[in-house]
Amino acid sequence: MEKTGSIEKFNRLLMVERGAWLDLKQPPSAAYLAEARQDILSHIKEVGQSGDIELIIATEKALLVTDLTLYANSGAMANSLKTAMKEVQAAENSLPLVQDPVLYKAVDDSHGHHKSRVGGLPKDAARQFFTSNAARLLNMDKSRLDGEEKAIVEERKRNMRAAERLYAVLQHKALGIAPAHDRDHGMSR
Repeated sequence: MEKTGSIEKFNRLLMVERGAWLDLKQPPSAAYLAEARQDILSHIKEVGQSGDIELIIATEKALLVTDLTLYANSGAMANSLKTAMKEVQAAENSLPLVQDPVLYKAVDDSHGHHKSRVGGLPKDAARQFFTSNAARLLNMDKSRLDGEEKAIVEERKRNMRAAERLYAVLQHKALGIAPAHDRDHGMSR
């Protein structure tokens, strides 16, 4: 097949796909979907602004479960979500530790190497989840999602940054260290 003809054919196929996508946006079900997504986005924003790290983590876990059970459409996507599920569980398990200074001292001691620390704090299971899940969400944001889906992904990334900041405060408190203000704790995305 000649290159020019192939590209022209591909461009037509892309335009047909775009037309079909635009047609999907017209029926009443499209308005219902848009409203449902807006409600989800609003809820995710409220959760992120709550200052409740457990609620932020639980909400993200619910989104991961939904993505895995309803939307995983490839082996790579399913494996990524399964890994995220293990990481969110480990993050949940870290919360009681960081809330107990005696227990968290042991975590701190086990993260003595500079590569296992960020901003002077242990990069424990919770911090690892916040970082890796934010990276996974960043990759999702680069895919072919519509505007509503991208807004939800962006809000989820904001929530991971908020959770990471809240967790760093808990780490500082558990270790008896004054919080370092205006400092990046590993989540610059």
